[in-house]
Parts: sequence; structure tokens; C-alpha cells
Amino acid sequence: MSTTHTTGTTDTTGTSGTSGTTGTTVGAVAKNVLAVVSPHVGGRTAGAALATVFPGEADVTVVETTDEDPAALRKAHVIITGLGPVTAEHLAAAPDLELVQCASHGFDYVDLDAARAKGVPVCNIGSSGAEKQNVAEQTFALMLALAKQLVPAHTALVDADWALPRLQRSITELSGKTLGIIGLGHIGEEVARRAVAFDMSIVYAGPQSVGAEAEARLGGARHVELDELLRTSDYVTLHAPLTEETRHLLNAERLALLKPTAFVVNTSRGALIDQDALADALEAGALAGAGIDVFDPEPPTAALRLLKSPNVVLSPHVAGVTRETLVRIALAAVQNAADFVAGKPPRDVVS
Repeated sequence: MSTTHTTGTTDTTGTSGTSGTTGTTVGAVAKNVLAVVSPHVGGRTAGAALATVFPGEADVTVVETTDEDPAALRKAHVIITGLGPVTAEHLAAAPDLELVQCASHGFDYVDLDAARAKGVPVCNIGSSGAEKQNVAEQTFALMLALAKQLVPAHTALVDADWALPRLQRSITELSGKTLGIIGLGHIGEEVARRAVAFDMSIVYAGPQSVGAEAEARLGGARHVELDELLRTSDYVTLHAPLTEETRHLLNAERLALLKPTAFVVNTSRGALIDQDALADALEAGALAGAGIDVFDPEPPTAALRLLKSPNVVLSPHVAGVTRETLVRIALAAVQNAADFVAGKPPRDVVS
């Protein structure tokens, strides 16, 4: 598989040109950048667009997998990765590596322990807010689809089945319900703002309170322990990073705390939920439904039980990939990496 190779040069007179593959510039020391953009988030086409907005002081090689161009990996000073795994082996193969920049809020596809041992900072785009609007919109799209039974209603009508008598018993409202947000960061707060507009009560769980002022702004949101959130919420939505501590955060034991009328929505990372335990709960009628945009692994295999579970609404990790969002993500990742190349401290260091 071929790579896309973009080299920029900058001189002190403002004249631009091509420097071949030397990775040098006039008046500045170039950095070799390896941009890893997985096919399911745009691949080489999206990566080529990303490379064009990188400043001239960089020699950018675009690949779809981190293994694709060993020579470029070996020379890399910076790796920008859009969901492409960066393993301990990849890190060891890049002796001059100085930064790993994730083009996402998530960073679970980078071996943080290996990066830490190598002294290489890993950054995400958390403070940019690039994904928050669409993730919040997708969260509410899934919640509304579940509350209004949109998928079974549509499917029934396509089959000439007037399903109103059957569905009306399970159609419900968001207004007056309690929304439990696991992780009230940039995205979680955006979800909470929309929940206020729907006249929902908000509880949230996380390492610490966001403070009285923020809670008041979010309709009187309350910081509670996770177990209390699960017991009291009508809708539970996850917006936490995937770490070893949060993997299977919602396991069988915690899912059992939920009301049988509750809905679970996940637009964060698939492995935050034990998928088999969720399927068990749905099949047993212990939960009203689930809206899932993320899976473990991705794409899911045909054997994933959630694909056949009752009252689920599924989408293929689309919450962060609108046309507008992809541009914001790319620009945020490139800006942070470019600032680092220019000698500024990186933002959003996660390890």
C-alpha cells in the first residue's frame, strides 16, 4: 500500500518550494511527521487534507496503518494518529519520537505505559471541543430514538404494519426524566446543556464535582456516586475515557442497579460496557433499551449479541465524524503538534 508524502519548505524570504524527501527547511529545523489515519475515519484522503494544513516546517507522511511505512516510522519526530494503534513496538521503532498526538478525545489506542517509559508525551484534543457538538447531538438522537421507538416504528411501517397499538405502551418522554452523565467533561457538559432544554434533571458521576457555579448553570446538576447515579437515572450516558480503571465500568453488577425502565447510551468507547452483560440485561428485560454508537472491537463482528438484542438503536461510531467535526479535529490535532514543533508546550497531555 502506497503512502502519501507531503513536504513543505520555508525560507526567510517567504518563498516556498519543494525540498524532496530530505525533511529540511531553510531557516528552520524540519520535523518528520507520520500521520496515521485509519480507513474507517477517512484514510489516505482525509490524511492528505490534514497534511496540507500542516506548517512548512514539517515533512508529513500519510499512512493508513502505523506499520505501513517502517522507514517513515523510524524517522518520525511526531506521530499524529486518528484511531490508528500506536503500540510499544511502534514506539520502540521510532528512536527520535518526541510526541504522539491523538486526533480524537480518546487515547486508548496508544500504549501509554510504553510512551511514558520512553518519555514521549501523548496528547488528545480534549480542550478543543472539536467533537463535543456532534457527540452531544448523536447522544440525543439515540435517546430520542429509544424514547419514541423510532426504529421499530419505521420497520413496522415499511412492512405495512400499523404498529401504534403495540408501540404506544413503550413510547415515553425525556421531559421530567433524570439523565445520569458518567463523565462531565467537555462533551458531557454539552450533553447536559441539551438536557436542560429538554427539562431533564441531571446527575453526574466523576472524580470530582464541577463546582456550584457550573452545576447551577446546568439546571442544578448534582454530583453523586456512580452507584447512586445508576439506581436513580432514567437515562444513563457515558462520556468517560477508556482506561484500565474504566474498562467494563458498566459490568453485570452495575447494570443490575439500573431500573428496568432505564435506557443506556454509549457514544464514548465500546469497552466501557461489558457488551455481553448488556446483551444479557436487554434479553432478560432488565433494561428498557440501549443506544450504542461504539463497539469493542470496531467494526463489530457478526457474533456480537447486541446486534440482535431487543430494543437497541445502533450506529457505526458516527458521533464524531460529521464533515464539520472532522475539519475541527484535524485542525486541533495539527495545531497542537505544530505548536510543539515550534517549541511551545503541548496541550491536553494525557500521559
